[in-house]
This record gives sequence, C-alpha cells and structure tokens, in this order.
Amino acid sequence: MTSQNSSEPVSMQGPVCPVPHYPTDTIVMGHGSGGQMTHDLIQNIFQSQLGNEYLAEGNDSARITLQQLQGQLAVSTDSHVISPLFFLGGDIGRVAVCGTVNDITTSGAQPAFLTAGFIIEEGFSMASLQKIVRSIAETCQEAEVKIVAGDTKVVDKGSADGIFINTAGFGIIPQNLRLGGQYAQPGDAVLISGTLGDHGIAVLQARGELGFDSQIQSDVAPLNHMIHDLLEKIPDIHVLRDPSRGGLATSLKEIACQSQIGIDLFEENIPISQEVRIACEMLGFDPLYLANEGKMIIILPANQADNALELIKKHSYGASAMRIGSVSYEHHTEVLLHTAYGSSRILDMLAGEILPRIC
Repeated sequence: MTSQNSSEPVSMQGPVCPVPHYPTDTIVMGHGSGGQMTHDLIQNIFQSQLGNEYLAEGNDSARITLQQLQGQLAVSTDSHVISPLFFLGGDIGRVAVCGTVNDITTSGAQPAFLTAGFIIEEGFSMASLQKIVRSIAETCQEAEVKIVAGDTKVVDKGSADGIFINTAGFGIIPQNLRLGGQYAQPGDAVLISGTLGDHGIAVLQARGELGFDSQIQSDVAPLNHMIHDLLEKIPDIHVLRDPSRGGLATSLKEIACQSQIGIDLFEENIPISQEVRIACEMLGFDPLYLANEGKMIIILPANQADNALELIKKHSYGASAMRIGSVSYEHHTEVLLHTAYGSSRILDMLAGEILPRIC
C-alpha cells in the first residue's frame, strides 16, 4: 500500500523487521507519512486480516504466475463512496469486494485477484476501519479471491467523507466463451437472479430517510460461484449483467442498444419484495431503477431458461430467480414493460440520480 507523501510505494505487508506500535483511536495525518505510523497501520490493520502469500513478499507490486493461461484476461475497476458506510446487510467493504467480483463475473471469468486502494480522512475511527477491513477479508474468503496489492492515503479532515475505497479485479475467461451485452439475440429469455431494489432501500433506511421502520437488508453478495456453476452446465449464455446503479431498467436499455434488439418485460413476473414495494410507493420510487448489489441479469436461449432457473435456485443468492422477459425482433433498441392491466410503457435509462452515494 502506498503512503500519502512518500515517493516510493509502501506494500501492504510492511517491513519484515518488528514495527513499533503507535496506538490511536482515530486516523491521523502521520498514518499517511510513509514512515513508522504508516507501516504500523498497514501491519496491524490491513496485513493482519488480508495477508496472503502475495502480500507477504512485501514488494511494491505483486508477482503472479498464470499457469496454462488459455483464454482472455478479464479486468475491471470500481470506486466506492457509499454513504452511510454501514447499513443493514453490509458495509462499504463488502460492497467494494462484491461489486468488483460481480463485474468480473459478467464476462464469464472466475475472479481470482483484487487490488484495493483506501483514501481515509483524518479523524476516521480506527474501530470503524478495523470493522471494514474485517468485512473485506470475510467477503474475499467467501468469494475465494485474494487481495494481492493495495494502497493507502490519508487526507486532511474535511477532504473526504470518512473513507473511499477503489478496487480492481482480475480473472480468466475460458478460451471459447463469449459473453457481452452485444450478444443478445431475438428469442432469448431474460432472467433475473432475485428480488430488486433491496440495496437501494436498505441504504436509504440507514440514512434515516425512509420515514418508517423496516428490516429491509441489502442484497450485497458475491455471485461468482453461482454463475460459475451455471456456466459449467449451460455455457451458451449470451449476456450477464450486474444491474447496480440505474437498476434493472437502465441495464436492459444498455443491452438493447448494444445488441440492437428490443426487450419485452412482464411486470407480474418481476420479483420485488413486499417491503420494498411499499417503500417505493410511499417515496415515489420505481424499483426497476433502484440499485442492486447482489443480482444478475442472465440472457440465454429460451430453451435453456428452465434449466438455468433450476440451477440458479439451488444457490441461496438465487432462490428468488425468475424469468421476467424475452428478447424481441420488434421495438428496436427499446425495453417495453407489459403491465398486469394489459397496458405497456417504455423503460428508458435513468435520468439523473434517484439515490446518490449508493455504492
């Protein structure tokens, strides 16, 4: 991990020799100096929970041997500025890992390695930092990925909002696998792996802006194992997409434009929990545009849809999966929502921002 003011990067491992411990309850500017306090922070907070054989080398970059590399390298990066940092069902650390793992997974790759950069505001609670790093470690263990490089900066009080995290992810795409928003084909089925809007409402609830009590939990989860099992049985999937910011509607509109096709959605088939539905009705939100952090859009040949649903529902993160629509020859580049009342409306991309600082 690099320090704020040093010209040379500082690895997450820190030096091999013992480091004096300078106990503080909050982050201070000295933690970004590149000196003893930086090394103390790295060794006692980050390395103690995230350490592995790659970080243990203590160098300025990780050296990774890719044996029998046959295929393509999937790479993704994401920055996380969520507010508040903790919410029912997750926190910024879990979101940081899951968001990048799921982005890599959409290419059909099995995520293997992550990097993590932390921008921490002076005065940030050391206990909160410990909690976030612990969450990152637990989520990496669940997803079976390793953080192989990192960086830390400390900025003046008022220059950030507690902590921001940047992650990058790497995985290997099997040689003959081609997935992407440009590959949807007329006649394909559209699936969603679970209920929509849970993350958006959980974060809003944590901000104290719901106006009523609720136990809605964020859906934040790593989906790589579920999707890996699915691709092993059904490799001819055409599109995987993580409907995070902008929600289901925006993601499907993007796919429709990429593939130059239309998409028909059937409202009565779209899974939305009763609590989320009530919250949206009270607040005037459309759940189809709310962010999700543990759901996947799957577009595949219609004759494979039932098999895919059966496989997805075997996983706890796919228990509420549904077939929600189909790819059409008609209404070119448009997403059409068919309601239970026999009417229909066009779903466009999200205009503006429903909930800022959502991930």
